[in-house]
Amino acid sequence: MLKHGGRLNNAAKRWGIPREQWLDLSTGINPLGWPVPELPSEVWQRLPEEDDGLEQIIRYWSGAPLAAGCVPVAGSQAAIMALPSLRKPCRVGVPVPGYREHGYHWCSAGHDIVPIGPEQIHGGASGCDDRWLDRLDVLVWINPNNPTGQIIPPATLLRWHRRLQKRGGWLVVDEAFMDATPAFSLACQGGFPGLVVLRSLGKFFGLAGVRAGFVLADQSVAKSLREKIGPWTLSGPARYVMGQALLDRSWQYQTASKLKHDSDKLRCLLQGEGCSVLGGSSLFQAITIEQPQILSDGFARNGLLVRYFEQSEILRFGLPGNNRDWTRLTSAIQAVCSY
Repeated sequence: MLKHGGRLNNAAKRWGIPREQWLDLSTGINPLGWPVPELPSEVWQRLPEEDDGLEQIIRYWSGAPLAAGCVPVAGSQAAIMALPSLRKPCRVGVPVPGYREHGYHWCSAGHDIVPIGPEQIHGGASGCDDRWLDRLDVLVWINPNNPTGQIIPPATLLRWHRRLQKRGGWLVVDEAFMDATPAFSLACQGGFPGLVVLRSLGKFFGLAGVRAGFVLADQSVAKSLREKIGPWTLSGPARYVMGQALLDRSWQYQTASKLKHDSDKLRCLLQGEGCSVLGGSSLFQAITIEQPQILSDGFARNGLLVRYFEQSEILRFGLPGNNRDWTRLTSAIQAVCSY
């Protein structure tokens, strides 16, 4: 099992600080998530039904065409685990650095993993040399990337997709952090053969605990995925909450604006303390530093949990949720980063 952010109970035990005294900035989850209303009693009492209108809401919200296959899943993780079993062993490119669950599960399913770094995606001097794709059967891309925040423009991703699809390949795009920058999403292209788009309610909507997301793909891949994950993969309460959250456009617009403001504020705070900011998204900022675990431990001694990445010299900070937390983070950065 790979380690992730949010392991607050473990941190509390390790550092001897009660759970309620921690400020957890390790997950990149919106600290001011969508306000979940009281749920109708029937969503608890009945089995989930696929014709409850959720797929139509997803298509409307994402701009996906009616012909696109739409599969609600228990968060992006459910799709990340299931998709590798839908293809025979092949060569799969994954971004490095990037969310490691992708490579882990494709490798576990018997596929050959090809790390993809900046030298490939920059496309050489012309910027359009995509020959590196010819050694892949599947390319998994994270857009925006986690943890670097890098965004690849849709035109480039679609160019990659066309090159892969000519040979029966797939482009799998994980858009877990995309919600605040919808202009860069490929969800509206859902249904193209060989294009698979993953979305989740966990980050932008701040609903990681509900374990809800969806996959957009062509009908053939969608059918195979449904058969793989089986019935009732998404609970009735999760389906209801997802539908209501996606329909709340007013909250989404206001939240996107606030998150951008707060992310910019976090970047300026880190830069002002001399940190080398690698990049970020609307929900986090990442810095590069030698021996990130030592700095991470320094924050932990102050009851502040951040995310360090073992395979790279990267430390990632999520967003505080109120003025008190901003003050606490500022004090911790000044204390820890001054050494």
